[in-house]
Amino acid sequence: MPRITDIMLLEQPEVPTLVVRTRTRVQDMPLLIGKSYGRIAAYLGEIGRHMAGIPFVAYHNMDMQDLDVELGFPVAARLPGKGDIQPGTIPAGLTVVCLYQGAYSGLQGAYAEMAAWIQEHGYVPSGVAYEFYFNGPEFSEQLLLTQIAFPVSKN
Repeated sequence: MPRITDIMLLEQPEVPTLVVRTRTRVQDMPLLIGKSYGRIAAYLGEIGRHMAGIPFVAYHNMDMQDLDVELGFPVAARLPGKGDIQPGTIPAGLTVVCLYQGAYSGLQGAYAEMAAWIQEHGYVPSGVAYEFYFNGPEFSEQLLLTQIAFPVSKN
C-alpha cells in the first residue's frame, strides 16, 4: 500500500545541477530517464567529477503527453555542459517536501495531498515540481522511495 510521510516546509539552499532538458510523453519517461542519467554519469566521469546527491526529474508542466522536464543530478559546484547536458540549479527558497513510498503510478495521490497542505497553510506553488529518486526499478514497486518537492511562496 502506498504511503506518504509527513509533509513539511523547508528552506532549500541553491543546489548546482547537471541536466538534460527535453519534452516527452509520460509513457516514454522510464527509457528517457535511464538514458539521460547514464549520459550525465558518463560525462561526469569524463571530467573527473561526481554526483553530489540523488537523481531527480524537474517537471516544468504536467501535460502527460507533452512533458517539459529536466533530468539530472545535483553536483558540488557549477560545471560546464556538453551538448544537451547543461548546468542548472535547484533554486533556493521555501520548499514543501514529502517522502512517498510505493509505485510511481500512485504519485498523483501524494501530489494531491501536498497541494491540499500547501493551500491549507497559506502557500502557493512558485516553481517547478521535483521528484528525487532514492532507488529505482531494481526494487519492487512497494519499496520505491521518491521525495516530492514543491517550491512555494506565501499567499
